[in-house]
Amino acid sequence: MRGAITKASVDRLPVPARGETMLWDDRLAGFGVRVRPGGAKSYLVMYRAGTGRSAPVRKLVIGKHGSPWTPDSARAEAKRLLGLVAGGGDPAAAKADRKAALTVAELAERFMAEHVEAKRKDRTAAEYRRLLDKIILPVMGKKKVADVTRADVAKLHHAGRNAPYQANRTLAVLSKMMNLAEAWGIRPDGSNPCRHVEKNAERGRERLLSAAELARLGDALAGHDGSPYVPAAIRLLLLTGARLGEVLGLQWSRIDFEHGEARLPDSKTGARTLHLSPPALAVLAGLPRIEGNPHVIVGQVDGAALVNLEKPWRAIRAAAGLPDLRLHDLRHAFASVGAMSGDSLLVIGRLLGHSQAATTARYAHLAADPVKAAGAGIAGRIAAMLDGTGQASGGAVVALRQRG
Repeated sequence: MRGAITKASVDRLPVPARGETMLWDDRLAGFGVRVRPGGAKSYLVMYRAGTGRSAPVRKLVIGKHGSPWTPDSARAEAKRLLGLVAGGGDPAAAKADRKAALTVAELAERFMAEHVEAKRKDRTAAEYRRLLDKIILPVMGKKKVADVTRADVAKLHHAGRNAPYQANRTLAVLSKMMNLAEAWGIRPDGSNPCRHVEKNAERGRERLLSAAELARLGDALAGHDGSPYVPAAIRLLLLTGARLGEVLGLQWSRIDFEHGEARLPDSKTGARTLHLSPPALAVLAGLPRIEGNPHVIVGQVDGAALVNLEKPWRAIRAAAGLPDLRLHDLRHAFASVGAMSGDSLLVIGRLLGHSQAATTARYAHLAADPVKAAGAGIAGRIAAMLDGTGQASGGAVVALRQRG
């Protein structure tokens, strides 16, 4: 039936026993209201998606009668939608596409399967999964990928302000997901909502070990009464600058004692050679080999390597009076001693297995220390000679030639 759609006419619509009762507005063609068994009333528009009688007829529900939809607000929305149709649009199809569009949770699964698990190491994949499950998905997992805005991302990042490093890692994971969403055609090119979201300031934590602290650590290692593989692993971390996973993953078959090398087939930066100094070789030579176990640092499970060094490490560092010292700081200690001894950053980077020179550059200020010390010594001797109180090597006074 046709008539004016008003609050009174909508309220008077009879409730059918089955099917639906329709009232088409006599002022706006294509705008209607329907009532179904049970009394639910909804506003809708009907139109042809295209030109000609063969074009399909679409029905698009605007919303249910009641707040926020009234006859007037529904009519205004119907006018907007029909205007889109007049311009060649198809709002019903767009709504269907939107309903079928990928959610952030669905994108995350594709991201993990096709990118992370296929191209990243297991440890990295586990960290990505943790950030997704604990931080990203609880907040925006149900949101459509196309609907994520910069404001959404900024709000998520700000919520993690009490853990600034983790918030930055979360932002990096989400940004990578959105870049891939563009590559996969899920979002328009150049629309990554993570762009221009400012990261938290990060201060590099540099814990250097003094000679006295190293001596205390040596005493604590010597006094360890547990597995001999625990102090051996810690000594190897200090003596090689290797990563924790590289030391725990060492296998006897990959160690060349003659050339002082260990082959690492799968380090963080790919396959590389770990250089073993005489002190490191001495540590290895003193370790018992367990038949049937290929690993150098043996764990409690038969045939397996040690997997958790943190618990015994906490006891050892407490005994050494170094409660703030992390295992990763031992790698920094190796690099720092090298830099302060005058070794080139290029060589230190090769020893550490850095793939980028910029990674080793953090030790540049330490590498300058011996240069500064040498400069201070030379200047001091020259100043003494200027004062007539010092002599050059061999007792000969150096004449300072003046140019004039």
